[in-house]
Amino acid sequence: MRLFFDPAQLAHAPVQELHNGAFTAYAETPTRAEAILRAIGKTERPGNRGEGPILAVHTAAYVDFLKAAPRLWREAGRSGEAIPYTFPIVGRRPLALSRVDALLGAHSLDATTPITADTWGAAYANAQTALAATHAVLAGERAAFALCRPPGHHAGADYCGGYCHLNVAAIAAQAGRDAGVERVAILDIDYHHGNGTQDIFWDRGDVFYASIHADPATDYPFYWGHADERGEGSGEGATLNLPLPHGTRLQAFRTALGQALDAIALFAPGLLVVSFGADTWEGDPISHFALTTADYATLARDIAACGWPTAIVMEGGYAVDALGNNVASFLSGF
Repeated sequence: MRLFFDPAQLAHAPVQELHNGAFTAYAETPTRAEAILRAIGKTERPGNRGEGPILAVHTAAYVDFLKAAPRLWREAGRSGEAIPYTFPIVGRRPLALSRVDALLGAHSLDATTPITADTWGAAYANAQTALAATHAVLAGERAAFALCRPPGHHAGADYCGGYCHLNVAAIAAQAGRDAGVERVAILDIDYHHGNGTQDIFWDRGDVFYASIHADPATDYPFYWGHADERGEGSGEGATLNLPLPHGTRLQAFRTALGQALDAIALFAPGLLVVSFGADTWEGDPISHFALTTADYATLARDIAACGWPTAIVMEGGYAVDALGNNVASFLSGF
């Protein structure tokens, strides 16, 4: 299996986030990627495929915002990272806004996703990493892994959130479509629902999105990922959400995975993109499932047995001491 990573992804390093009512140390640190690198060994640097594949998923206004936000923050006399404090939850519509706080709220899901002077560069390298793995698979590799950091599945076409700035799974899936793959499936097995991925493909029938995640009645992102969300228009039936309760172990997770894989098989994809999060591990500090390190190899073997060309992109996982072994276990199943 080919493994891809760009060291530029390490530059994004906010100091703090606003979480559960208080400022806390930022959880999505560069040490996550470093721990994975130690466990999986040598990786390849991705090439540069430009902004075109990013703009095929994200709006130009949003990309411009990610680039400009740190400068606008400084020009407003602010120190530290750019963090929003107001959000247009009612009457959200296109407006010609210039104040940085207005732009932050218009393009953010939450206050846990700061933007620094290094965020765009890291996010851009992140997207190129996902594209490298995808094109390796399109060129004939059975499977390839993109060590993506920051993660991506909470980012929508025009907003960031949940530590995510560019939606690498969506960028990978769209790259497959643009390369001529008629149907692409995304399997999201992060602890949290990938609301951004769902949003991006909600009304499209050419990309199937299946997610196994913590019940949003109790867990972030709360407003997406409920079992009755199935897509709309051409995308009706192309979204499958399988929420699970706290304490979920291998048997229940594997049962849900079987449901997801059966649904994907009916869709008959030419490419599978796996959003893999190791925050389903039993000791993850911000999650509440109970998978073990060995379980990840079992889940991966179930996915690999389906035989679809597979690009794997890294999402969450915050127990840094165990993260590398968990990722290595998953990759071993392929």
